Parts: sequence; structure tokens; C-alpha cells
Amino acid sequence: MGKINIVKKQTQDYGESLSAIIKKVEENKHKAITTVNKLLIDLYWFIGERIVSLQEKSEWGDGVVEKLSQDLRMKYPEMSGFSVQNLWYMKKFYLTYRDKTILQPLAGEISWTNNVIILDHTRTIEEKEFYIKMCLKERWSKRELQRQIDSAYFERFALSKKPDKLMEIEKETLRSTQGKLAIPLDDIHRHLKDEYVLEFLDLTKTFSEKELRKAILDNLRDFFLEFGKNLSFVGEEYPLVIDGEEFRIDLLFFHRELKCLIPVELKIGEFRTEYVGKMQFYLAALDEQIKLPEESPSVGLILCRSKRDSIVRLTLSKTHKPIKISVYQTKLPDKKLIQQRLERIKLPEKLLTNGT
Repeated sequence: MGKINIVKKQTQDYGESLSAIIKKVEENKHKAITTVNKLLIDLYWFIGERIVSLQEKSEWGDGVVEKLSQDLRMKYPEMSGFSVQNLWYMKKFYLTYRDKTILQPLAGEISWTNNVIILDHTRTIEEKEFYIKMCLKERWSKRELQRQIDSAYFERFALSKKPDKLMEIEKETLRSTQGKLAIPLDDIHRHLKDEYVLEFLDLTKTFSEKELRKAILDNLRDFFLEFGKNLSFVGEEYPLVIDGEEFRIDLLFFHRELKCLIPVELKIGEFRTEYVGKMQFYLAALDEQIKLPEESPSVGLILCRSKRDSIVRLTLSKTHKPIKISVYQTKLPDKKLIQQRLERIKLPEKLLTNGT
């Protein structure tokens, strides 16, 4: 027995050491990539600054960019970043952020590819700041960043931040359960949006709730991108047995940051008042049967094709469980229409600070 225990101890020690080494390797790999990226961005910033200096102080024309590109590619043929187009981006990068002392170091923490996408596809400095911070927070790839810009994420986020009566009713609903609710109200509204874009589901013009659920499960990677990477999938048609009768939740997730279960009910039409009663029942059952003691009370999400604010407001006014009612689109929104709507309202102060 003693020999067996020694072998077990050796195996355990080895496993722990291997896990520790792998963790350290991954940490160092990430640090190395981050360091290399910062050095590259610093170099591109320096080149952009020199181009501007040559053109402003030495009165060089646009031809200096092509000449620099030729000379640098001849000197460093193994480096691919000195094309004429890329040098123009370096100049644009420097001019965009040279007076933004806060944004300059943040831009150096995301990839050059993502910087170029942001320079190309955003209009205002506020929008640029938003996407830079979201890249840092969510570690978006270039594909993920482009998709979020195409879906007008900044504009939709900004619109969702404007104060309105419905938002106050939703907050008051959650506030009434604050004695039992460990999650800050603003956190719930920050993580669960008013509107989601699900164009990646590639659904036909008409579809059933079953087809909607299946499409989400077939595209979980993109679903998590739209809903946030803090979600973990628990199950579909998740069963709850109460007094021998079985009830099923469309989708069940766990939110790692909020530390709570999130049941999602999928609806293919407009919001109806009876949906809230059913969700309250699910939340009570989850908190009683499934929730662990260290977890926060569950938060419900009802996803509808459309909703009327007055009906939602009145329905939520008597609700005693934290429930979010959101709508979804199955195609990319018209960015121009959203931008026009955004320009008609006054953005709340500290939009970026509170939102990201």
C-alpha cells in the first residue's frame, strides 16, 4: 500500500507540475506576442510621425511615402509591412491619435490589423475609442471586429444608453428584488442588451421557434460574439421537474462575470404579457433546484421579434424577478438609419467609461 501511495503522489505531483509549466508557457507566449505587437505599433507610430514631419516641415509632397516604401523594402526585404498603402495608414494612425494621449497607448495594445479596420470604418474619435476598448476587453479577431462594426454595435450601444421611461421601469423592477439580488443593476443592463443582431443564423423570412433554437446552437461561436464571451452554454430545452411535471427552458446559459444562470426564452413574434409569468416560474425553479449557494439569483432573458414599450413597461412594473426583454434582428441593420437616429439625440455623458 505504501508503494502505491508513493506512485500516486508522484503522479499527482507530476500532473500539477505539468499543468503549472503549461500555464507559465501560455502566459509567456501571450506576453511575448503583446510585447512584439507594442514594438511594432511603436515603430509604425514613429514612421507615421516622420512622414508628417517631412511633409509639414521639409515640404515633401505625397511622393515621400512612395520613396520611403521603396527604400525600406529594399533595406528589409523580409519585412512585409512597408508597402505604400501601409505607410499611408501609419500617417493616418499618427494624425488620428497624436493629440489623444489616452487613446495612443491603448491603440498600441491591439493588433495593427484591427487598428487599420478601426481607422477605415469608423467616423468619430468616440467610436474609435469604443472599438479599441472593446477589442481589448473581448480580444476580438479582425473578423469579429469587422462584424461588430458592420452590425452598428457602437450606434446600437449608444442608443441603448439614452435614459427613457422603460429603462427606469426595468431598473425599478430589479431594484425591488435588490435584497435578494447580488448583481449590480448597471451590470445586468450592461451585459444584456436591448437589441441583438443575429444575421449569422441565415434564417429564411419565416421560421419556427425550433428552427431559431437549432440555428443558434449551430452557430454558438457567433452567438457568443453577439451576446458576450462570458456566456457558457448549459443546455437546450433544459428540463425542470416540478411535482412530477416536466417543463423545458429553450436555452440555458451561465454568465461567468455575473455568476448567475440565464434562461433564455425564444419567441418568433411580438412580446406578450404571459411570457413574463412563465419566466418568473422558471427563475424561481432554477434558484430553488439548480443554483449553487455561492451563485447570484438567476436572470431571465426573453428574446422577441418585436416589443411595444408601454406593454413591456406595464408588465414589468409588477414583476418580482430580474427579467430582461430584448428584441432581435435576423439581418444587419441599416447603419445610416441608426446613425441618423443617433445624431438626433444627445448622448449621455461618460458613455464609454460606463459602457466598457
